[in-house]
Amino acid sequence: MEGEIINKVARSPLVTFKLEEIYPEGERVLIDIKDQLFQGLILREKDFRAWVKDHDWSQYEGKYVAITCSVDAIVQVWAYMLMQTRLAPYAKYVHQGTLASMEHILFQKALDPIDFSQFQDKPVVIKGCSDKPVPASVYVEVTQRMLPFAKKLSYGEPCSTVPLWKRK
Repeated sequence: MEGEIINKVARSPLVTFKLEEIYPEGERVLIDIKDQLFQGLILREKDFRAWVKDHDWSQYEGKYVAITCSVDAIVQVWAYMLMQTRLAPYAKYVHQGTLASMEHILFQKALDPIDFSQFQDKPVVIKGCSDKPVPASVYVEVTQRMLPFAKKLSYGEPCSTVPLWKRK
């Protein structure tokens, strides 16, 4: 048919990998224990244990929780462990660190069950622009996992990609 519009992207062997499809849904919460420090410097066991005992941990039901101390203070590891014992019945996942480091870990856990051999000898575009917050570190992680399998890697949208790598 003359003048027929052909969708070359749909006909190509190109495979699009969308990180937004494996985004772990759920609210992210940060608990900063800086306010529990004596004079903003020291964690006193007795005071901290009292706070842990009285704190309403149920508010973290079904949430991803990062626990951290944002000030330069001496915080013993047991403090984070104690918080984990209280969060465990409620939180979906608990991470000691920042929200950003937790996000990377959550994506790693989502990537782990994927069999990347399904991309063997295929041209793959790792989709860019996402409606979900995908950290740059996750794009690096998925690239690392794709390299042993993909024939070619690109970034962006199937209609407009940035070439990254091609197997020789």
